[in-house]
Amino acid sequence: MYDPATALIVVDVQNDFADPGGSLHVRGAKEIIPVINGELVRAAAEGALIAYTQDWHPPATPHFQRWPVHCVKGTWGAQLHPSLHRVRGATVILKGTRGEDGYSGFSYVDPASGKRGRTALEDVLRRRGVRRVVVVGLATDYCVKHTALDALAAGFGVFVLQDAVRAVRAVDGAHAIEEIARYGGEIVTAEEFHHAPPELGAF
Repeated sequence: MYDPATALIVVDVQNDFADPGGSLHVRGAKEIIPVINGELVRAAAEGALIAYTQDWHPPATPHFQRWPVHCVKGTWGAQLHPSLHRVRGATVILKGTRGEDGYSGFSYVDPASGKRGRTALEDVLRRRGVRRVVVVGLATDYCVKHTALDALAAGFGVFVLQDAVRAVRAVDGAHAIEEIARYGGEIVTAEEFHHAPPELGAF
């Protein structure tokens, strides 16, 4: 189901979220890494665009008024988890670099002014002729949700692989999945995605 018109977006599989020693550890996060690695291998083999997003916060930011300090740029916590497969030449989108709230891989919000801005991700996808995205990673109820919803709003077809995401809180993760589906996202397992009928992938 991967092809050059598809992008795999791997959201925030970083030590502070994926490792039990991280400051914002998501329960069960390490369980999804083998699934994501399988998707990375398949996507690379089929010529799909691959993008990793990373929180990359300054040491002090209004964002930390809501959350524990996490993913400070250059630290262990901000690095991609060592078990995650790295694809040479993949796009990397750094989020929150100037202290903004950056849940989505596509956009950010200035916490003081409320002004919304865009990352480079949509432009990268447009230049490559991408029509649909597959979203995996952490966490379902925050960065996965916002990335998927922004992709839908931009007109991309969206698949969220439910066995390749985990939530901070299970109930909020379930609500996030419902919201993504309500706006047109496809919620499938990795196996279902790769065995989907042609009309499911016809974006």
